[in-house]
Parts: sequence; C-alpha cells; structure tokens
Amino acid sequence: MTVSGRQVAYGVQTMLVAATGRSCGYGTAPATSAQPTGTTMPYSVIYELGQTTGFGPPLGDPNADARVLIQVSSVGTQAEQASLQADKVRQGFLQRGADGRQFKWPITIDGAVVIGRELDREDGTTVVNSIYTYVQRFVLTVSTPNS
Repeated sequence: MTVSGRQVAYGVQTMLVAATGRSCGYGTAPATSAQPTGTTMPYSVIYELGQTTGFGPPLGDPNADARVLIQVSSVGTQAEQASLQADKVRQGFLQRGADGRQFKWPITIDGAVVIGRELDREDGTTVVNSIYTYVQRFVLTVSTPNS
C-alpha cells in the first residue's frame, strides 16, 4: 500500500502545533484564523518533498513502506526568533519521552504508523525583506501495518 504524503503532512502539522505552541501552515503561511497563533510570528510552514517507497530486506526496515521527506521553515521577525522556533521544531520531531523509547510528540496518521524519524538536513537562517527563515528537512519512515 502507498503512503499518503498529504496525510503524513497533516499529522506533522498537528504534531508541530502541539510541540511548538505556534501555528503551522501547509505550503504557505498559516491563516489568520489558524490556531493557536494565526499569522503572528514565529510560526512554521511545512512542505512535502516526496517519498521513496519499496523499503524492505535486505536494504532497509522490513516493516517500512516509505521514507517521507518533510521540509519545515521556521519564520520570524528576528534571527533569534526563527532559530528558537527551529529548536522547538527539532524537539517536536526528535525529543523522546521520559521512558527514552517513545517520541514525546506523536505523529498520528490514519492507517499508517511512523516507525522512524531523523533530521536529514539543516540549511539554517536566511533573511529576505526583514523576514528570517530557518529551514530544516526531516525524514519519516512510515509503515502501513494493516495493508
């Protein structure tokens, strides 16, 4: 079964709102009415970057159906603000819970389970017209156990 990139992105979006306490747009800035902070900076924007399917022995995890690439841009009015938001995003993806085994911030996807997360790349901060953006790329390994 294929993995829906859109459903993965929605799961990531929900996780990032919970982990950062800030709004997160999907492909664009969040809407003014987006919860919890609308377009007030800092906020995050996620982008689907595609996926690679067909993982399994002997090259990968036998339970994995896809590796999904997600880019997150943390946006702020100051470099420090964008960097702090990026720190919260990184923690949302990678921070473990008290038991050290499960991730603190779950990514919930209907019909699929995220079985691995990793930071793939950080491009750091850029500035355009006094808006600072910190770019990170994450890889999620996703399984569809009920397919």
